[in-house]
Parts: sequence; structure tokens; C-alpha cells
Amino acid sequence: MVCDSANAVRRLVVDEADVGNRLDRYLSGMIADISRQRLKALILDGQVSVDGTPKREPAYKVRAGIAIEVLVPEPAPAAPLGEDISLNVAYEDAHLIVIDKPPGLVAHPAPGNETGTLVNALIAHCGDELSGIGGVKRPGIVHRLDKDTSGLLVVAKTDQAHQGLSAQFQAHGSDGLLQREYLALVWGRFERPKGAVDAPIERSRFNRRKMAVAKAGFGRHAITHYAAEAGFTTEAGAEVSRLRLQLETGRTHQIRVHLAAVGHPLLGDSIYGSGFKASEALLPSAAQDALQRLERQALHATVLGFQHPANETAMRFESQMPDDMRAVMDSLTTAR
Repeated sequence: MVCDSANAVRRLVVDEADVGNRLDRYLSGMIADISRQRLKALILDGQVSVDGTPKREPAYKVRAGIAIEVLVPEPAPAAPLGEDISLNVAYEDAHLIVIDKPPGLVAHPAPGNETGTLVNALIAHCGDELSGIGGVKRPGIVHRLDKDTSGLLVVAKTDQAHQGLSAQFQAHGSDGLLQREYLALVWGRFERPKGAVDAPIERSRFNRRKMAVAKAGFGRHAITHYAAEAGFTTEAGAEVSRLRLQLETGRTHQIRVHLAAVGHPLLGDSIYGSGFKASEALLPSAAQDALQRLERQALHATVLGFQHPANETAMRFESQMPDDMRAVMDSLTTAR
């Protein structure tokens, strides 16, 4: 094999061991810093030549001795544009950046949130350090937090880092590399201090904005582990628990759906906890005021651990409970 990466051109010669492999798979195995999806796009765009002739078939079977040339165009300018938005950076290097996200910050531009997003902020913050993930200079967000969930989020700067981190998040910790923990304030009392909610999740058939627990045999597999760390009971009888949660899977709204399904929705969750308005009235006035100021679900991504995709170092970060959630907890002065 010969590989020349100068001037954004990769040149390779296929050896006997790779005979019969698909072109896109072969290139993915030989060029580690470009994702297979990106390489497939380059093939379809005519940027990959076999013995001097463009080959637009990702499934083309390679033969021994053929010369392959891959032209990697300069990354296109970032879209959307960068915006000067303050970020709380927990860690940063040439490959990735770890952000402690505040509540209210949307990850990606979308209808209704075209500007003022985490992507806009990262494009401005990282500048020329961003490489062409998927052919565009942009940050690679490999996992998301809901708009109103605060806490730790890791973002790739390079295609190689994006691939490595994505693989870890797809494994959801089954390979021992990824660790994610959340802090939550929920309504009610758990009969067991530790346990798990194992219930498939699908989009609600009655409200497309919501997810819901699905019947057996439907939806996507989802497991949430919980441990009750503290409990509070008001004089009027309202009960609140502080939980530490770990995800075994990563579904949309998973924690919020699972806790609501077992009768313990998050405080402040207007979508999945609206049935607990009567419980709010049983809180002491200081707690009611703190809950009004919270203006979101009481959920915080407190621990994030992963293997660095470039040097395989074990990375671990911890973020303390934010002030708005702590104000609610501190106002519940009667411990159970």
C-alpha cells in the first residue's frame, strides 16, 4: 500500500489481502481520519479514481494492484455562521471540546431556532481549528441534551474524533468506555432506593411533540438506572426525591419519559409532568418560588466520561448541580 496525503490527495495501491472488498469499505479501513459516510459521498461525487478513471460506485469490488486516488476538497465554509455566544468550556484540545451547557441553549439550528444555538457558538469559538467534518467546517455534536437540560456535552472538532466518539456513544457504555450520569429532582418517593426502568420508547401517537413508553414488541429498547440520593417531605405532604441516573441506552427524552411512566416526573417538566400541578401547591412558599424561577425540567448532566479518540486517554468530567436546581433543593428543608 502507498499513501500520499499531500495536497489533500490520498493515493493507495490495493494489495492481495483486500481483493473483493467494497471500494467504500476499503477506503474507510485505509483512511482513518475520514468517515465512511464522507468517503462514500466523495465516491458518488466523482472524487475517487481507479487507475485514473473516476469510479462512482461505492460497492465496486477492488482488485489487487489497482491504483486508487482520493481527492479530498478543502472543507466548505461553515454553515450556519458563527455567533459570539459565551461558552463554559470544561476542556478543549485540537480534537474535541467539552462544554458545560446552560439550560435554554439549543444544540442545532432548526425552524424556530435558526440562530443563538450551540453550533453557532462553537463555530465562532473554534474558528479555523474546525476541520471539515462531512466536508463542511462545523462542530461534530455526537450526543445531545434537551434545550432545557443543563450539563456536560462533548463535541468533536475533527472527522477522526467524530468517528471515535460516535462509536462510544453508540455502544452506550457496553464497551466500558463511556460514562454518563445525571442529577434530577422528581416528584414522589421510591419504594426501592435503587432500580431500573426497562421500557421501550416510541413517539406518542397522540402528540407528535412527545415520546411515550411503547407496548411490548414495539418502540426502541431503553433502560434507565436510578439511585435515590435524598428525599424531602413538606409539612403539607408533598414528596420530592433527588436522583442520580445512568443511561444504558440513549433515546429521545428517555429520562423524562421513563420517570413519568413510573409516576415520578421531573420537577418543572411541563410536557411530562403537567399532572403534578396540585403537588406544587403543597410545597412551602420558598420552594414554590424557586420552582417558578427554575423554568425548566430539573435535570442536569453531571458526569461525562469517555476515551479520548486520538490518544485513548480515559477522560472524566464532573459538573456540580446548577444554582437553579440547588435553590429548589435547598428550599425543601424537611428531610425525609
